[in-house]
Amino acid sequence: MPTPRAGIIPVTPFQQNCTLIWDDATKVAAVVDPGGDLDRIEAAIAQQGVTVEKILLTHGHIDHAGGAAELKERLGVPVEGPHRADQFLLDSLPETGANYGLDGARPITPDRWLDEGDAVTVGGLTFDILHAPGHSPGSVVFVSRDARFALVGDVVFKGSVGRTDLPGGNHEQLIDAIKRKVLPLGDDVAFIPGHGPTGTLGEERVSNPFLQD
Repeated sequence: MPTPRAGIIPVTPFQQNCTLIWDDATKVAAVVDPGGDLDRIEAAIAQQGVTVEKILLTHGHIDHAGGAAELKERLGVPVEGPHRADQFLLDSLPETGANYGLDGARPITPDRWLDEGDAVTVGGLTFDILHAPGHSPGSVVFVSRDARFALVGDVVFKGSVGRTDLPGGNHEQLIDAIKRKVLPLGDDVAFIPGHGPTGTLGEERVSNPFLQD
C-alpha cells in the first residue's frame, strides 16, 4: 500500500499550513493550498526531492489560494479543487489580497472542480473528496481512507473550527458537515488543518468545544 508523507510549510502572515504531500514510493507529490511565499514552497519541494504533479486547493480564501496561479505557472501543473461554490472567492483573490496587504495574488480557475464523491490521485495515493461547506461554500476535505489521514483545510482545527463570519460562511452548515461527514471517518484518522497543530478526529470528537452537543 502506498505510504503518504507530508511536510507542512507555514506561509503568509496568516501562518497557513501549506502542505507538501507525496507518495513515498514514487516521490510524486502535490502542493496543497499554496497561499503565498512560493520561494519557500519551492525550497521545500527541492529539499524533499519530489516531483510535483498537481496543486490541490481545499477552498478559495486568500491565505490558501493566493499563490496558486503563479505556482501553477512556475511548476507547469494543473490545479484541482475546491468545489465550484468557491468560484467567487477565487475570482476576487486580487481584491482580497489588496485588502490584507498581500500583493501579487491573481484569480485562478481550477483545471478541475471537485464534488462530493470524486477522487484525487497523487502518485499511487488516492484521496476521496468530501464537500464540507460552512467556512466557505466550496470547502472540500481530502481523505486517504487507506492511510487514515485527511487534509481538512479550515473546516476543523485542533480544539476549534473554521470561522464563519466571512462571505458565504454559515456556522450551522459547518458544524453539520463536521459531524455528519468528517467525524464519521473514524477516531483514528489523523488530520492536517489549514492552521495550527495536527490532530486526530477522535480527540476532536470528545474534546473540541464546538462539537459537543
